[in-house]
Amino acid sequence: MPLIDIMFFLLASFMLVSLSMTRLHRVPLELPAAATAVADSRQPTVQLAIDRHGVFTWDGEVVSAGEITARLRAMAKDDPRVLIAADGEAVHRKVLAVLDAVRAAGVDKVSFESRAPSQ
Repeated sequence: MPLIDIMFFLLASFMLVSLSMTRLHRVPLELPAAATAVADSRQPTVQLAIDRHGVFTWDGEVVSAGEITARLRAMAKDDPRVLIAADGEAVHRKVLAVLDAVRAAGVDKVSFESRAPSQ
């Protein structure tokens, strides 16, 4: 077997292993359906989640509304995009508290995550 074939095999193997090691920092949520949802292929800078108990998480790490504002203010020069995902059972007051924390940091690029109605 030529050496170049072995090198390509090793490269492909390392790529597959590295992809399988990627951990998603997501909180398990039951997203509400939205009939008018539009798919967005752009990757958000920050992913915030609110679970059914009203706990806020930033990329899987539990945070408070004040911490969200402080962290986003520190990122202001990067012009962050924020994706808010809330469980369908989350209290509306908690969702608005996260939105207020994001807006208090001066971030205008905010999206809400939902699922398609057929899922």
